[in-house]
Amino acid sequence: QVQLVESGGDLVQAGGSLRLSCVASRSLISFRTMGWYRQAPEKQRELVATFTIDDSTRYADSVKGRFTISRDFAKYTMYLQMNSLKPEDTAIYYCSAQIIGTDYWGQGTQVTVSP
Repeated sequence: QVQLVESGGDLVQAGGSLRLSCVASRSLISFRTMGWYRQAPEKQRELVATFTIDDSTRYADSVKGRFTISRDFAKYTMYLQMNSLKPEDTAIYYCSAQIIGTDYWGQGTQVTVSP
């Protein structure tokens, strides 16, 4: 079984920064893809940033140039550096990882950006 634990969510003012972490219970090499998603109140969950199957990165248009996804294989950890935060970035942020045939999700971490 795979466990993903997110942390780093907080209340921050617009223009501020946060770094989210996602610690996996096994080596990141195990995963076919990994990424960050978010879900705002009354909205569908959406992709924020992801490592693709060929290890390139992909970002939602709304976060390009502001967010950066990264990994530390030694620490079994994926990060999301979020800069220039906007109120519309307010959401629960989820870590996701895929092994062939199965998607795993963390419990989420709340990010709230005040005007």
